[in-house]
Amino acid sequence: MSKHLKGFIDTIRAEKLHVHSVRVLHNGQLLDEWHSDGDRRRVQHSVSKSFTSMAVGLAVQEGLIQLDDTLGDYFPCDQAQLNSTQLPPARELTLRDLLCMSSGHDSPPLWADERASLKEKDWVKHYMSLSLDRMPGNHFTYSSGDTFMISAMLQAAIGQTVKDYLIPRLFEPLGMVDIEWETSPLGITLGCAGLWLSNEELSRFGQFLLQEGRWNNKQLVPNEWIRAATRKQIETSGDGDWGQGYGYQFWMCSHNAYRADGAFGQFCIVLPSKKAVISINSEEENMQGILNAVWEQILPVLA
Repeated sequence: MSKHLKGFIDTIRAEKLHVHSVRVLHNGQLLDEWHSDGDRRRVQHSVSKSFTSMAVGLAVQEGLIQLDDTLGDYFPCDQAQLNSTQLPPARELTLRDLLCMSSGHDSPPLWADERASLKEKDWVKHYMSLSLDRMPGNHFTYSSGDTFMISAMLQAAIGQTVKDYLIPRLFEPLGMVDIEWETSPLGITLGCAGLWLSNEELSRFGQFLLQEGRWNNKQLVPNEWIRAATRKQIETSGDGDWGQGYGYQFWMCSHNAYRADGAFGQFCIVLPSKKAVISINSEEENMQGILNAVWEQILPVLA
């Protein structure tokens, strides 16, 4: 075991945190890595959302979509909404509302269990049929359904799935081939989850973010978009590293960092002030425990 990760490994073992893999890049170089049982592709859960954000930035740059576009611009809604509270219908939600997860739902649509059991195969139709609980644009509620609708909007705007759109623009330039990304019953890239990557590939994504969208001397995604997506766009009310705010499909962290974040401890943590990337794959419910070990044991070695 290398000296750089010894404290982290000792901590996760002592606290019985089930981490599969951790890699630390510093100044563009591999500082250290550790794997409990090798590094292979694993499902990245909501880390997938941050890749969907990259597709938005590219589509905006190409003039194919705008942040003020609404769901109604792409999906006609033929269901009259009975709404006695004078709240707008879902068709008035903007792409920006969805990116910030401020769509106005108290109970987020299309979460994992609902996706698995939903009889309606047209998830867009299902989402569009739901009434809002409050005015959109102001209050954050974490919603995988919002991200799925971003993916659906993009597919309608660009004429291909988010996965296919990103293959030549992001995945292939980053050296990620034969990408697997789960879809809805009607073939829309899930967007919110279901992307399979190795931890090494995840660390490559983090380095690309640290370089503000630049890779091998080519600007893959506009740096203005990377900056906007990875800074706080809305307040969050969670505890610890979930209370630092949210960008466009990225979480803000303590220590002036930000992260792509997936259930059970998939993390791509970018620390611009340290010129560092920390990528982690886990199967662990105590995600804050993993982040605490990062701040306490890895951050101090990033001199």
